[in-house]
Parts: sequence; structure tokens; C-alpha cells
Amino acid sequence: MSDRAIGVTHEEARSGGRRDALTDVEGLRVGHARVPGEGALSGTTVVLAPEGGAVAAVDVRGGGPGTRETDALDPRNLVQRIDAVVLTGGSAYGLDAAGGVMAWLEERGRGVPVGGPGQVVPVVPAACLFDLGRGGDWRARPDASTGRAAVEDAARGEVGGPVATGSVGAGTGAVVGGLKGGVGTAGVHLEGSGITVAALVIVNAVGSAVDPLTGVPYGSGGTVPRPAPEVHSAAVRRLAEASAARAACGPSPLNTTLAVVGTDADLTRAQAQKLAGTAHDGIARAVRPAHLLNDGDTVFTLATGAVPLSAGNPLALNEVLAAGADLVAKAIVQAVLAAGGVSGPAGVFPSYRELYDIN
Repeated sequence: MSDRAIGVTHEEARSGGRRDALTDVEGLRVGHARVPGEGALSGTTVVLAPEGGAVAAVDVRGGGPGTRETDALDPRNLVQRIDAVVLTGGSAYGLDAAGGVMAWLEERGRGVPVGGPGQVVPVVPAACLFDLGRGGDWRARPDASTGRAAVEDAARGEVGGPVATGSVGAGTGAVVGGLKGGVGTAGVHLEGSGITVAALVIVNAVGSAVDPLTGVPYGSGGTVPRPAPEVHSAAVRRLAEASAARAACGPSPLNTTLAVVGTDADLTRAQAQKLAGTAHDGIARAVRPAHLLNDGDTVFTLATGAVPLSAGNPLALNEVLAAGADLVAKAIVQAVLAAGGVSGPAGVFPSYRELYDIN
């Protein structure tokens, strides 16, 4: 089992110009950066909005969140649109990554105008997950330079391009229920309304993403075949052995699942906040239990506003709300399937593919 981060793109999933990824929402781009060094197992992921920003909202359900600038997203407050969202490892220390993104945006004049030309204050909401010490070095965590590297990676990406998933960016050190977690993404085009909805998730949860009785990911909806009984039994034994090995290394790590749900629908900030809230249902479907005191589960919404909701229909938002929850669950499964296992001073975290011998 390698301790090298593994990234998997959705190139094989592309159909009709779509990637089954957050970048299906035109204008949204995703970038990753990893903390360098042998003892590091952490990183940062940035979702970059198009020029002019996007309507944003947030909903926090976990009992142990670490966030920055989330109050600015309250529909009652001043800021209307933002340019980037930061998802980062490193617990509260890692929130410094947002400073690097903020500086990059300021250099380009992107942010809330507060004076003369070039005088802006970029509002960069951020949320962190706990992965401290998983690579062995407690102090190997994201900082402003990691955030800058991640936003530069996003800016280099093509519009509508693939998104690297698995053990990359903020998912570098993520784990879920003893398995390696990471970055997952999914998207859908709603034919009736013409609206696109997509999600990007960093799954790093106290709970499990896999049914212990069957070995099938909870959120897969039948898309992942049930392993043969003997394969599942062997996987359960290997997972128990890994758990025992980690227990010898120290206390259980803390966790958190983070997500960004994007859409090209023209949403008000209140509607965007409703979407962030219902998207949490996807976490609860795919991770059990969810939203515990030592989780910091946080979902952001970004709405670019390119496609209007159906005029005169107060329930037109329902289709978008339902899609958001479905896609978060799907993205969590995709993260688990894309992740690569790691081993190091903090213990062994096998991947789902390794346990069930999936190529």
C-alpha cells in the first residue's frame, strides 16, 4: 500500500460535453494543492467562481465545525456574491489557506469594492477538516501558500474541464469510517428546466460510508455490486486489523465532511441557503451516522445565475433541491471509490478498492 496521493479524473465519465463533475456548472473551476514534505498528508481544494462571482450560501450541521467568513453568507447581510470557496485540511490552522486565495483575488481586483480602483476586499468563505498528524508531522498543514497554489491550479484549468478526485487537495489525508476518504464529485443536467446542478465533496467522517453487513457503499443506490460473501468477510477482517494497528498509534482522529453544491440556476441568497441545507440529506444518506459532535459537516452553495427558474412556479426550486442531495450522496461514493490507501506513523487507512480487490 502506497502513501502517495492518488488522483483520478472523470475523463471516462464525460458524455455530451459533461464531466459528471462540479465543473459541469459553467464557470466553476476546481484546483488542488498538497502540503509538501515526507511527513505531510494534508492539502487544500479551492472552488473558483467565474468573473463577477456567484451567489453563495452555507449550512453547517456538524457539532465541531471550523469555518471562516461564513457569517458573510447570511442572506440578511451585505455581501451578495463571492469569488471562491476554500475547503482545507489542517483543522483550524488550515484556514490560513484562505489568506493565500484572498491575496490572489486582490491582485486581480476581484472582491467587494470598498474605495477607489483596485481597492477591494475579497470575501473567501472557508471550512476545514481534521487530518492533523496523519502523515506523521503534526505541523505539516496548509497555509497561505497552499491556498495560493490551489487557486492557481483552479485558474489554470479549462472551463468545463475534468476534476481530480480521490486522495488530492483537501482529501489528501481524509478518512471515513476507517477507510481512506477523499474528494468526490458528480453532476446532472435537468432536462425539463435546463438547469445544471453539481457537487464536490471532501468525505472525512466519523461514521462509515459502507454498510458493514453487505460491503456496499450506503449512497451507491445499487450502482456498486454487492461483493461475494467470502470477499466481504476478508475485507472486514483486514479493516479490523487496520483499526487495531491505528489504535496502537494513538487516539482516534477527529473528522468532518465538506461540500460545495453548484448550480447555474438564478437563485436568491435565501434559495441558495435552502439548497445548502437540503444537500446535507445527501451526507446523511451516504455516511452513517452523520452530523455528530466531532464532525464539522459544512455545505456551501454557489449559484452562477445563468438559467432562470420557471417563472410563476413557486415550487420550481424543488427539482434543484432534490438533485443537490442526490449528487452529494453520489459524490461521497465516488470519493470512496477513487481514494488510494495510505500507511504511515498515524496508522493504516486502506482504500475500498484495496479491501475489495477492485481494479
